[in-house]
Amino acid sequence: MKLTTIPQLYRHVGRWSEIIAVLSKYGMADWLSQFDLEFTKGLLKAKDGEVLARLSREARIRMVLTELGPTFIKLGQILSTRPDLIGVELANELQGLLVNVPPDAPDIVRAAIESELGQPIEELFAEFDDVAIASASIGQVHRARLLTGQRVAVKVQRAGIDEKVRVDMDILSGLAQLAEALPELANYRPKTTLAEFQRMLRRELDFGREERNILQFGRDYAETPGVRIPGVYSELCTPKVLTMDWLEGVSLCQPERLQALDLDLDDIAHRGANLYLEMIFTHGVYHADPHPGNILVLEDGTIGLLDFGMVGRIDEPLREQIEEMLMALAGQDTEQLTRVIMEMGETPPGLDETALRGDVAEFVAHYGNQPLGEFNLSGALTEMIEIIRRFRIILPSSIAMLLKTLILLEGTGRVIQPQFSLLDAMGPYQRKAMLRRLSPRRRLRKMRRIAGDMERLIEIFPRRMIDILAQVQSGKFDMHLDHRGLEPSVNRLVLGLLTSSLFVGSSLMLSQKVWPLLYLFNGQISVLGALGCMMSVLLGLRLIRAINKSGHLDRRG
Repeated sequence: MKLTTIPQLYRHVGRWSEIIAVLSKYGMADWLSQFDLEFTKGLLKAKDGEVLARLSREARIRMVLTELGPTFIKLGQILSTRPDLIGVELANELQGLLVNVPPDAPDIVRAAIESELGQPIEELFAEFDDVAIASASIGQVHRARLLTGQRVAVKVQRAGIDEKVRVDMDILSGLAQLAEALPELANYRPKTTLAEFQRMLRRELDFGREERNILQFGRDYAETPGVRIPGVYSELCTPKVLTMDWLEGVSLCQPERLQALDLDLDDIAHRGANLYLEMIFTHGVYHADPHPGNILVLEDGTIGLLDFGMVGRIDEPLREQIEEMLMALAGQDTEQLTRVIMEMGETPPGLDETALRGDVAEFVAHYGNQPLGEFNLSGALTEMIEIIRRFRIILPSSIAMLLKTLILLEGTGRVIQPQFSLLDAMGPYQRKAMLRRLSPRRRLRKMRRIAGDMERLIEIFPRRMIDILAQVQSGKFDMHLDHRGLEPSVNRLVLGLLTSSLFVGSSLMLSQKVWPLLYLFNGQISVLGALGCMMSVLLGLRLIRAINKSGHLDRRG
């Protein structure tokens, strides 16, 4: 443990005690669930009276995050986009991590708006509804009407959320440093994952970023028929207050009300899918949370989008990798799909490429023979993510978010049209991708990029070689080697040498009868020699246990 970890362990003692109490309760429930004794399972219950030991481990993790509050809820929601790290089952469970937090009191909300916008509520809005229509961990939404008559939704950040997040992030930083020292958790890269979470959380806490996202989407789809992006009123927006158009429609999570609209649901599903595919494969900026609750159908069949706090961006190399992956999947090309998977992610040392290629071949054989109209793209992507996780390949967050978006998109489409197939809707975009890859303009752009890289290399290479030769000539040239995983082996080697030396030295003391002596069994025994032999035996047993526990005691080359 590093000394820098210590301050994060003793600061915020009250919050630490809350976290430990919650983890202890759910950890005890996890332990009780392993026993087949019904009367013990009813000992621990959640706040709503639900018996914890009868729930799945994934459900208990979701409840832990919910009980720990806003920061941990957001952590769970962000982790739900990383099934390659935590597994598909847990990611799906965390996807439902939507919590209705009691809203702030009206006087607190009004004071926050007036403080941010610098004017009384009555001078800003003709009407303002004090009752929140939605309340989540970071903000809450109120209906209002502008002085000009437009109906708007006002999103207000919760009071004190900055301080709560700061305390929890300080605690999570300490936990991440501790987790890095545990071999079973180090593979999940706790510090890197936490840094990514901190970046995403800071973005969600800044409503100004969401405002800019809405403005960008509004410009991109201003001329697109059948799509409605809410307008924002920048003069009534700050980093903690967001004022936007009120969209009156039916959410996709209300299929019964959708049926009552008497609209062509099949057409709506395909138009919605085309909208997202256009975002991903044409504009390179997409709404990264196509949850049914964030998509509305207006009375005339127009599709409205809500909540632009989570937006994904795709550059040209990433788009090419995704296109290659989808084309390899559709074309049943095992070699190409294996290569793309290895190029997309960070492969661990000692990756078994033969086993990976075998699993990918079995995966392609299963999904490659399905008819196009019945192809389950979300199921295929989910299984592929499981393969990636099984081989400990770490995907970049941008790719993981995109794959999760595609899975969510097909699931959302099937909410309103059970026969919906995302792969079928992707057909035109695959043809466009193929033509784009073969186009002379793309080839010319790629050659220009390669030429630029070569020019920079030619410019830098001589100067760097001169620097290296100068360091060699002056005797200042150093090579730094990173021996990964060597420390435990060195420690065991040193312990083995000490143990053997102690045993040999103690044996000599016994044979030479070094003072002090103990008279036992009609003979003289060196006390120091006997103690040394006993200690060497104990150290030897401990060393054997450590080697056996690591699984390397009788491994064959």
